[in-house]
Amino acid sequence: MIERKIDRVIFYAFSAFFIVLIGFPFFWQLSNSFKLEREIFDIKWLPDVPTLANYAAAFSRQPLFAFLMNSLIIAGFATLFALLFGSMTAYAIARTDIRGKKPLLLLILSISLLPPIVIISPIYNIMRSLNLLNSHGGLIIVNMLFCITLSVWFLTPYFNSVPTELEDSASIDGASPFQCYTTIIMPIVAPGVFTVGILAFIQAWNEYLFALVMNPIRVKTVTVGLKLYEADNYIPWGPLMAASVVIIVPLIAVVMFLQRQIIGGIMSGGLKE
Repeated sequence: MIERKIDRVIFYAFSAFFIVLIGFPFFWQLSNSFKLEREIFDIKWLPDVPTLANYAAAFSRQPLFAFLMNSLIIAGFATLFALLFGSMTAYAIARTDIRGKKPLLLLILSISLLPPIVIISPIYNIMRSLNLLNSHGGLIIVNMLFCITLSVWFLTPYFNSVPTELEDSASIDGASPFQCYTTIIMPIVAPGVFTVGILAFIQAWNEYLFALVMNPIRVKTVTVGLKLYEADNYIPWGPLMAASVVIIVPLIAVVMFLQRQIIGGIMSGGLKE
């Protein structure tokens, strides 16, 4: 009994430590976004007089709304296409009796782990030859490719967890493989697809390097747009903090609101084979 209490105290102590460690930078960023510029470098937990001037300046100094819309379009379509093609690929891997499934999945995972700087040059040349630089379509394709690897890696265990007897029964009734995939399997693995979709969207939303190199003029995402607040070696920390909060809050809200579905989806996919 005493050992269980000690274990519980240790668990909560470490949990509180990591929550503070991870959450403090965001708290400091949020607090500074409401401070006057002269207060930002003062060691104060909260502003003396909270102000919304930094948020007004964040939208007036740069087209922050346009940055948000660009990121939403790129991340949204990249996630949609990645789930569409990734789920089909994962289903084929799970249901096809071929050798080398595990090496294939490891190869897919290794592609997603490649540093973007290693492959940015060939991808840039390909997009330039296709006239997709400075466009939403180019970034959608690039982010989709990286998100597909994430989708295939995480969705394959979900499809493996579904008994094949369901498809066998449907096949006897005349259902085609595509009908089995769309009407029987997908509703069952929907929680996993939803979870992977959230993770893929966050990955595409946070992408920086390709957005910087491929779209230097017309299409700027939020990650690239933050850099534009700096001008003539001067960094307006107040508007920059406010813009960062505007960019981060939607992601935090989605994760907090859907945390049970995300954690449940990850655990169910990871435990079933």
